[in-house]
Amino acid sequence: MAAPDFWDAPEAAQQTVAKLKSIKAMVDPVHEVTAMSEDLAAMVELLAEGDDPLIQSELEEGVQSLATEVDRVELLALLSGPKDASNCYFNIQAGTGGADACDWAQMLLRLYLRYFERRNFSVEELSLRDGEEAGIQSCSLHVKAPYAYGYLSCELGVHRLVRISPFSAQGKRETSFASVDVQPEVDDIDIDIDWDKEVREDTYRAGGKGGQHVNKTSSAVRLTHLATNIVAQCQNERSQHKNRATARKMLTARIYQMEQAKRDSELAKVYSEKGQIGWGNSIRSYFLYPEQRVKDARTGELTSDTQGVLDGDIQDFINAELRRRAAARNK
Repeated sequence: MAAPDFWDAPEAAQQTVAKLKSIKAMVDPVHEVTAMSEDLAAMVELLAEGDDPLIQSELEEGVQSLATEVDRVELLALLSGPKDASNCYFNIQAGTGGADACDWAQMLLRLYLRYFERRNFSVEELSLRDGEEAGIQSCSLHVKAPYAYGYLSCELGVHRLVRISPFSAQGKRETSFASVDVQPEVDDIDIDIDWDKEVREDTYRAGGKGGQHVNKTSSAVRLTHLATNIVAQCQNERSQHKNRATARKMLTARIYQMEQAKRDSELAKVYSEKGQIGWGNSIRSYFLYPEQRVKDARTGELTSDTQGVLDGDIQDFINAELRRRAAARNK
């Protein structure tokens, strides 16, 4: 990066910067833990020379902090998949439940946007379809951060909400479903796609916010892979060419994910269990009535802080799933 001609090739330079960030995200926490342990060892030596209540207090606080950081490093070590360090495409789709499901999909979108904010993840909206009555039918996001895919792949699956429906005049309890799908951003894979023969391209006017030009021209692009019926769409740019390029990257990533699932028994199991976005397939349930709790069906992770979870406090669920996967691999 210090080379004078480093930025002469901007795309290659950006890839190098991203690679550096990914490496630093793994290495820096290890250096921090090492430095903390050395400082604590020095405190232990001082205490051996004579009892000092102030040093004793600092040592106890330091040990607690060190334990927290060691736990974080251990979790990073679990992100060892070939694409775990990658950026990702993050998709939410409303399922069974009508207006309630669309509203639930929008609640999930808010939840994850809050989570991205907590983690300092960069996020870009690629497409969004509003629900007919409320909420959203679907959305696609591009999430950029070291290990974004590794963390967010833990959220792949069907999410179930149980609450008193705000759309029911009788105040009935309703169950709604929405699914989360995640694909790694892949720039270094060889997937041969004949874009003219194997993919159908549809262009349309982007809906919702985005300015007069976005809404009045057919700049949005939807691509359908005919052999697999996999769909990718993008509408965030004013340029149809840019939307097409992004949609192609998304479609390539989804086909790559499908091919990986065929080879990876754990990933194949996740996709097969995801199934229909409805009853019997949820990975996590969010109960807002009659009791307040959120429970993960895979790990048993449970909390009564439903508002905290809906505000993006989901790292404990992700950590538990990372540990479950590691245990499954070691069996």
